[in-house]
Amino acid sequence: MRFSFPPAPVPTVPVVSGDMFPVRRIFCVGRNYADHAREMGSDPVREKPFFFTKPADAILENGSVMPYPPATENLHHEVELVVALGGGGRGIPVDRVDAEHVFGYAVGLDMTRRDLQAAAKAKGQPWDMAKGFDKSAPVSAILPVVQAQGMSRGRIALRVNGEVRQSGDIADMIWSVPELVHELSMLVELAPGDLIFTGTPAGVGPVARGDRLEATVAGLEPLIITIG
Repeated sequence: MRFSFPPAPVPTVPVVSGDMFPVRRIFCVGRNYADHAREMGSDPVREKPFFFTKPADAILENGSVMPYPPATENLHHEVELVVALGGGGRGIPVDRVDAEHVFGYAVGLDMTRRDLQAAAKAKGQPWDMAKGFDKSAPVSAILPVVQAQGMSRGRIALRVNGEVRQSGDIADMIWSVPELVHELSMLVELAPGDLIFTGTPAGVGPVARGDRLEATVAGLEPLIITIG
């Protein structure tokens, strides 16, 4: 096969074993914690989850400096549990997700240009440029599911310059990981290499140049970045 120019390298996320996880797609779910839904002005009724995407090359490695993105004066943090898929398919049953489809878990940050998102919402326009900009998806190393001691509960938190901004429990997710994978697989065919950002608890807020962000989920490697 001849390419018109050299293809871009495959985006990857480290695995704690030392392997590299090739990223195929990044899916994110909105308003999956009731307290965050309220702070964003929504009713946290258990409606069908909705999803948006980020490009695979939005991945930012743990320990990196994230360039402050252009076209915004209101960059927000959103700490999330990330699910890495090792299996795929359509219409995946809820009771088969954990055993057959989850490769592992990581900590992620869904960085958001909140002013662009608000403007898009007001006009009924898509959120792509608010969510899917360069380096908008920092992710820690993935812990394989065989080493994880169950990820149905545990503290999730975000500190900015040592100050706690977000704190919750992943048990408070409106839709659990198996349910999210099932619902998403009813919309698209999932595949190994897909990442799912599972939503953020309340406390999202702005960050500035020079801020140090430490995102944590109990049992997983902390994710630490600095805003450049």
